Amino acid sequence: MIRPKKLEKGDTIGVISPSSPSEKKSDVIRSIETLEEWGYKVVLGKNVNKTKGFVAASEEERAADFNEMFRRDDIDAVFVTQGGYGSAQILRLIDYDCVTKNPKIFTGFSDITSLHIALNKFSNLVTFHGPGMSRFNTEELTDYTKEHFFKAISSTEPIGDIKLANKKKWLYAISPGIAEGQLVGGNLTLICSSLGTPYAIDTKGKILLIEDLDTEPWIFDHMLSHLRNAGCLNEIKGIVVGECHNCIPFKYNPGYYCDTSLEDVLEYYLKPLGVPVLYGLPLGHTDDLATLPLGVDVRLDADKKVLTILESGVI
Repeated sequence: MIRPKKLEKGDTIGVISPSSPSEKKSDVIRSIETLEEWGYKVVLGKNVNKTKGFVAASEEERAADFNEMFRRDDIDAVFVTQGGYGSAQILRLIDYDCVTKNPKIFTGFSDITSLHIALNKFSNLVTFHGPGMSRFNTEELTDYTKEHFFKAISSTEPIGDIKLANKKKWLYAISPGIAEGQLVGGNLTLICSSLGTPYAIDTKGKILLIEDLDTEPWIFDHMLSHLRNAGCLNEIKGIVVGECHNCIPFKYNPGYYCDTSLEDVLEYYLKPLGVPVLYGLPLGHTDDLATLPLGVDVRLDADKKVLTILESGVI
């Protein structure tokens, strides 16, 4: 895998909106001010936060911003404003050869999972499962998220163990064991939507990260069944499940009646695999979010309830 250059003070960050526009346009202004206060320069893509339905601009405009930021020599890293919906629409328009020739830090999560999978696969680039730029303000950015973000993109030392943000929280080792492998994955909805396309995720011999938000257990069941039917769980080495905020049966209008919890679903599909499975790390839609380099080797020790990042994602 190709590792991008680490981010240093004085570097220039290119900002794009490959998915949805920000709920508040001022989020981007606040984030620019914050990044500049921290010592970075910021360049906005031409089409950031345009609105075309539920996406930030046309497919061609969003892809053009993406390709331009990787093509430009004066851009050192590429941040997204946020996730939302729509990044899969532009996968066919990405210049993957350009990305390979101009490796840069690329970070985001949730809907950005589609781009992570494609860039890992077609550009051989290590990318970063971490917060969108709209979170970079004093009101929303927690100390934990900030610390782990810059530890991932600004240091050539391996991140090491991923710590709990709240020591009162508990990690559930669904299946015991220890495994090492390359980390892949992200949002489960987007992972499943990649299947059956040229951009499908490759899980063979890998440690798979999954997380989701506001997803009822029966829908989670549907997606894990999809992964199993597609053969994605056959030769996997281990699975890390993020906190999965609000993945419970909806109280007043359930999509499908059931009294099954998310833990029940995870146990049903993942325990029989015979690989280590750890559930509950701050790796998804939570206030505290640890940034992970996708495409590097990690160790999952479910016996000790530890995920260790063995390699740095930057050089």
